Amino acid sequence: MVEELFRQDAYLKQADATVTAVEDRGVRLDRSIFYPTGGGQPGDTGVLRWAGGEAKIVDTVKADGNDVLHVLDPASPKPELGAKVQAEINWERRYKHMRMHTALHVMSAVIKGNVTGGQVNADKSRLDFNLEGDVPTKEWVTEEINKILSTDRPVVPQWVTDEELTSRPELVKTMSVRPPMGQGRVRLLSIEGVDLQACGGTHVAQTAEIGRVECIKIENKGKMNRRFIIALP
Repeated sequence: MVEELFRQDAYLKQADATVTAVEDRGVRLDRSIFYPTGGGQPGDTGVLRWAGGEAKIVDTVKADGNDVLHVLDPASPKPELGAKVQAEINWERRYKHMRMHTALHVMSAVIKGNVTGGQVNADKSRLDFNLEGDVPTKEWVTEEINKILSTDRPVVPQWVTDEELTSRPELVKTMSVRPPMGQGRVRLLSIEGVDLQACGGTHVAQTAEIGRVECIKIENKGKMNRRFIIALP
């Protein structure tokens, strides 16, 4: 099982590791700073370097055995099993994902409704809500999100047991994505005074890092379902 460095410190840009498996699509490592696709957040990209070689990591995905597969560009060489490598993420892309993901948590606290889906992207991201009654305007959503972001609140991970999460269903906001369970504990993300929910993604440490966010569009996705799209200017 890989040591998930990205869960311990989302700000790590480089890390040394050892290749534990070489497969058709890519490689597995004993430790990784690369977030694998999941929970609406894309997998990280970057570069893998070793003595005499370098490969582009074009995606990162979950693999069997609670492992992570670093998908390599088909044109890139592959390191040998057991090779010592240095991994480096595309930090600019990852940091936008971190800012966006935390901003979506703030939006989920601003808009009162059940979250039915979501997607993090570097430039535009979205959350879908089932809403009863009046739908807030994009101008109101923009103002309310930025009020919270401007107060620079700490963003802190917490942990609960599987049993505690089961007994507190309000900690799971997204109806379409269930947090990973079965390992004894589940990570929560706390935005002080704003939001607390289960999440395994990567986030900023303070809301002020996000900067200003704009709700650029609201789409009708059904009788009650509305899609709110935000962007980083």
